[in-house]
Amino acid sequence: MQDSPLSLLPPIIAIIIAIWRKNALLALFSGMVISFIMIAQWQPIDGLINSALGLTNVFSSIGNVYIVTFSLLIGALVALMNQSGAVNGFIELLAKLNLVKNSRQAAILPTIVGTSIFTDTNLSMFTSGMASQKLFDQHKLSRARLAYLVDSTCAPVSILFLINGWGAYVLGLLDGYSFDDPVGILIGTVGYNFYAIIAVAMAYYTAYTGKVFGPMRYAKSVINTENTHHVEHSSPAIIMWLPLLSLLVITLGLLWFTGDGDMRRGSGSFSVFWAIVSALIILISLIKLNKLMSLNDIAKYSIKGIKHMSPAVAILVLSFAFGDAIKELGTGVYVSQLLNVEVPQYFLAPILFLAAAFMAFSTGTSWGTFAILVPIAVPIAQQTGLPVEFLVAAVLGGGIFGDHASPISDTTVVASIASGCDHFEHVKTQLPYALVGGILTIIIYIFIGLTL
Repeated sequence: MQDSPLSLLPPIIAIIIAIWRKNALLALFSGMVISFIMIAQWQPIDGLINSALGLTNVFSSIGNVYIVTFSLLIGALVALMNQSGAVNGFIELLAKLNLVKNSRQAAILPTIVGTSIFTDTNLSMFTSGMASQKLFDQHKLSRARLAYLVDSTCAPVSILFLINGWGAYVLGLLDGYSFDDPVGILIGTVGYNFYAIIAVAMAYYTAYTGKVFGPMRYAKSVINTENTHHVEHSSPAIIMWLPLLSLLVITLGLLWFTGDGDMRRGSGSFSVFWAIVSALIILISLIKLNKLMSLNDIAKYSIKGIKHMSPAVAILVLSFAFGDAIKELGTGVYVSQLLNVEVPQYFLAPILFLAAAFMAFSTGTSWGTFAILVPIAVPIAQQTGLPVEFLVAAVLGGGIFGDHASPISDTTVVASIASGCDHFEHVKTQLPYALVGGILTIIIYIFIGLTL
């Protein structure tokens, strides 16, 4: 059964359920349970017991505990920044600086903000979108253009800079392969993640030149006022940017320290955990110094933020358990052997990119996509001799591409809300840009595959 065609059954079932039910949690849970039942020689009771043990074993790794805790605390950080008025304060600071005097500068503002706040995608989208809505209206730029610029910078930058929940998650998926330098592999994916790079480059080109194509040329400012930002008060901007800056600096510092001077060999999970704890302490201290919230309110909204992250963290835990199960089944090894015989090497990265794009488009989630395909991409790289970074980057980029094209993606929805744009107007106008980026990425991957 192991290393055989049957080992494909769990990921196939997971993909079918994800597309059918549009539910990543159900898909990953089903795939995990089926994997463990197969490992138990089709004994359902043993399989269910092993599934429970598999979930428990996720927390036997201190690295996984760090990553899960980091992901939960990011929710608390974002909630406190929002509720304390720090986000509004940052937006007001941008307005007071009066940096925007023409339409080009109005378009560049959300693009720069979107690429600067890479610790949390939703925080980045809401900040850049809310800061720019009135400016886009004043300079007669459509809200659809704003939604495109927000969506095409915030998510791609999150998967390029990786000092955030995305990076911690992918690092967790790479755990268990006995890599000497997992952080180095993670960093190495950045140079191969061509879709994300192209998406950001196209956004900057569009903002600077003002040139648009496709349905974007005819887009009007169809404003969506539902679910808009509800916190009215503001506080000093330093309450937002200082904790975010500390998160970046402390992560890099701890990577350097734990790697004995080589950040690529540092402990990523340890570094991001203590960085988020430090950032939260700094944020809470600033809130109390400025008398913005009581301790009860800080605790209340921290818990709300953590609860908000719970579905994503549940996907995270199931992803780790499912990844462990299909490793034991040998799914990745079987697929790599199959592709090595049947598929030319230069087509492997495009195939993984398109598979990830299809899954993310159909399910609306990148994380569930990564959970299924990264454990397949790594053995393919090991069997074929292709760089692990190359094939993992193809999966990561494909997930972002699928997210950008999908009308049910959470990032697409948030970009519409943050920009005050009609959701389907945003989907329709962004799709041609995503397709151009996807096609260029496939061409580049084929070219690189031919040279490796």
